[in-house]
Amino acid sequence: MAKHKANTRKDDLRIGTPFWVKTPHSKVDAQSALTRDRFDLIVVGAGISGALVAEALTRAGKSVLILDRRPAVRGSTPASTAMIQHEIDVPLTRLRKKIGKDHADRAWLRSVRAVEDLVSLATKLKLDCQMRAKPALYLAGNDLGARALANEAKARAEIGIRADYLKRADLMARCGMDRTAAIWSDASASANPAQLTAGLLLAALSRKAQIVSPVEITDMAELPSGIALSTSQGEVLVAGHAVFCTGYEYLPQMKTKSHHVTSTWALASEPISELPDWMRDTITWEAAEPYLYFRTDEAGRVIAGGEDEDASETNSDPKKLAKKARTIAQKLHDLTGVKIGKPAYTWSAPFSVTDDGLPIIDRVPGFERIYSVMGFGGNGITFSMIGAQIIASAIAGKPDPDAEIFRYR
Repeated sequence: MAKHKANTRKDDLRIGTPFWVKTPHSKVDAQSALTRDRFDLIVVGAGISGALVAEALTRAGKSVLILDRRPAVRGSTPASTAMIQHEIDVPLTRLRKKIGKDHADRAWLRSVRAVEDLVSLATKLKLDCQMRAKPALYLAGNDLGARALANEAKARAEIGIRADYLKRADLMARCGMDRTAAIWSDASASANPAQLTAGLLLAALSRKAQIVSPVEITDMAELPSGIALSTSQGEVLVAGHAVFCTGYEYLPQMKTKSHHVTSTWALASEPISELPDWMRDTITWEAAEPYLYFRTDEAGRVIAGGEDEDASETNSDPKKLAKKARTIAQKLHDLTGVKIGKPAYTWSAPFSVTDDGLPIIDRVPGFERIYSVMGFGGNGITFSMIGAQIIASAIAGKPDPDAEIFRYR
């Protein structure tokens, strides 16, 4: 039985305090001792991806063991600004050139469906997570100008995705922002990512799931009838399948030229009583490098981020965090006229991206029963939903027709 070393993983590179960890109902207690029971599935990672996978499999009647080397809901998930976008980082017009029209169109349509399914799931489970469907506003910038956005809006409309093209005058009248153009689209959402994840984990726990932390997986092997995972403490865990949902801390076996780790910065303001209605009801980002993205929560806090850098460890500098936060706040003011004052919270974190903007959802090379979901870019929660759906279908023996789009590459 050949063994394959799993990722030992770096120390957490996140600095600052994400706003979400300070909100109620954002924690889930875990057991400290491993069980000797055999499970249908072991999920490694107790963030949003692991929570969605566990919820989907327990809903299908499977027994699930969830492991994390950190406390549940305390990895990279709280660093999300939780702009749950149907819009993929790579525009549809560009993605068609990268991977072909059929796969690009299906990827975008699946992203729209994933947001709808997630909103529906949160509603069905009655999750207290501020889940709210919102339109997305995509602004022209130094990466895509007015003509490119017009072509993008047309391409989306061709496949049935609503995309209203706004000229400068339309945008000024609606939002008071001076950009050459924008696309206004339905089918996005926002939520409190920590509360969303905690709620999903609690739903899984109410079925056939257990959470154990801290546990670090160091090796894995495939058995004739399942898988075996070994821990840093020398335990061996056996299950039918395993899914690694470890975000940017990916398995060495999943290393690929199409994927790399980058860094982002974010902030949350104090509640602001006088915000434009459009800002309260919309998630906004720009077609720029580096780009700005922002939205508000139910209390009127502005949640904003950006200034991404293609380096995995540059976000670990507190001085850089302070500088980036000032830049984000200034860009927000220049664009919207909204002054947020001193941010209530600032934070930074690494995250992983792919060249085509699509996640990697597939079996780990060399294994039949071990899966990995990774490379979510700016669509972490949306792509996590797609990952959970594809993995659940694969384990049920009913392959998802869109699985080929998100293969390891």
